[in-house]
Amino acid sequence: MVLRAQKGESQALAQLYEAFVQRIFRYIAYRVASSADAEDLTAEVFLKMVEGLREYRWTGAPFEAWLYSIAAARVIDFRRRSTRRQHSALSEELSADEAHPEEQLQAAQEVDMLRQALRALSAEQQTILVLRFIQRKSHQEVAEIVGKSVTAVKSIQHRALIELSARLGSSEKVRHYLRGSSDV
Repeated sequence: MVLRAQKGESQALAQLYEAFVQRIFRYIAYRVASSADAEDLTAEVFLKMVEGLREYRWTGAPFEAWLYSIAAARVIDFRRRSTRRQHSALSEELSADEAHPEEQLQAAQEVDMLRQALRALSAEQQTILVLRFIQRKSHQEVAEIVGKSVTAVKSIQHRALIELSARLGSSEKVRHYLRGSSDV
């Protein structure tokens, strides 16, 4: 599929986009404050993919690893140029099936707390935690993406979870937050 896309086949490009867009979006969404920013950065990643596809060379790492490296660079660039504070619009209407405003606020604060704690980790630790717990990739898949051994990935993950746990103030909350569980 990559070779076809490199030759300019639009259907192959569309297939690559469809195959990876959700994973790249989730990866970015856990590293920036708003969904709108995550959407914009995801679009930038795929624009960079299209622009750089002709020069892409298979090195033994999965194609997906190249996309994650582009995404990581986009997030870093975004943080460098971002000096504004993120604001959320308040809805004047709540549907009957939505949680109470207090519950929504608490959930938003917990997600924000996790994002802040993740941002305090090294880029390598962030990448490994997002790939393992958000993208639900195996240690082997993560090792291939980041170009490290499985043992190194496990070690980095362990240290990152300890540090994240300390920043969040509870070792139990880490796995719930990372897996997206609302049960604390």
